[in-house]
Amino acid sequence: MHFLLPFFKWADGLAISAAIRNTNWLFPAIEAVHIVALTLLLGAILMLNMRLFGITLRNKPVRKLASDLAPFTDISLVIILMSGFLLFASEAMKCYGSAPFQVKMSFLFAAIIFHFTIVGRITKTDAVGATPPWGKLAAAVSLLLWFGVGFGGRAIGFL
Repeated sequence: MHFLLPFFKWADGLAISAAIRNTNWLFPAIEAVHIVALTLLLGAILMLNMRLFGITLRNKPVRKLASDLAPFTDISLVIILMSGFLLFASEAMKCYGSAPFQVKMSFLFAAIIFHFTIVGRITKTDAVGATPPWGKLAAAVSLLLWFGVGFGGRAIGFL
């Protein structure tokens, strides 16, 4: 991870990083936006995965549900990434040596890639009712990855 040190130093040295560090209210405000967006994202992901498991909305085609949820998923993900960068930048050097941060980022990149590749391909089906076994497997992996992001994020504050 030493090859990333210049990036962490750059982020730590940004004017916005110092501004966030030097106020009492900016970090919590950004974190609140981050958590609200995370909640919205998790709700959309959870609804889609519960459909893939065949637990809810069985009469709604997977493709239609994925399409209906896409704006919530996409917009909340953009907000999460932007606010997350600001939170990261304000304490970049602390994050550099943080194992929970590394775990969170690993899960985040894997979850995003998985969502926009595997889940994206599976949700192209017009299936109504039962979901194929690979859809259920994808839902399980998706939930594991997204909850891994959340647990990694919570661990940053405690470890």
